This record gives sequence, C-alpha cells and structure tokens, in this order.
Amino acid sequence: QVQLVESGGGLVQAGDSLRLSCAASGIIFSINHMAWYRQAQGKQRELVAVIASGGSTDYADSVKGRFTISRDNAKNTVYLQMNSLKPEDTAVYYCRANKIVTYWGQGTQVTVSS
Repeated sequence: QVQLVESGGGLVQAGDSLRLSCAASGIIFSINHMAWYRQAQGKQRELVAVIASGGSTDYADSVKGRFTISRDNAKNTVYLQMNSLKPEDTAVYYCRANKIVTYWGQGTQVTVSS
C-alpha cells in the first residue's frame, strides 16, 4: 500500500519560514520524481517545486529564491523549505510521487497571515 504523508504545515506570519516533509512508503522512493503542489481556496492546484530522481530541481516562478525542495532517499522523504512566506502562499500543500504511476498525499495546510 502506497502512502505519502505530509507534515509541517501550520499558521505563520508573513516573513516566517516553514519546512514541509513528505514521508513515502510502499514505493521505490529513489526512482520516483517527487514534487510539491499547492491549491489555494477557489483556485486550481499548481506545481510549486519538483525534484527528479537524479536530484535536478525546478520551481514555479512565484517561489524561486524563497523555497527549496530536497530529498533524502535514505529516509524516503522529500522536503520543502519555505522562507520569506507571503500571504499568497496560503494553500493546502500536496506531495506527489511519479514514475509510471502517480501518487498523492492527503495535503497539509499552510496559512500565512499578513
């Protein structure tokens, strides 16, 4: 059974930092491309950051320079370090794993107050 479990969300003030974690089980983590998406209320889900199995990364323009995605294959975990948070970063953040099949986590809420 595949599970992606996100954690680390919460309520913070603008300018603060948070680190999200996504622990995976039931998949061969090291060969999966991992990504973080977010969905704000009333909006479509959007890609935030992606890290390939080989370690290359890419980011949405809106988070470049503020967010960093990383992975620890020994711990089957992907992280999203979020700095200089803005109210517009408020959303439910989802973890996604993809190789041949795509899996999603249940999401973790991030709320940034002004």
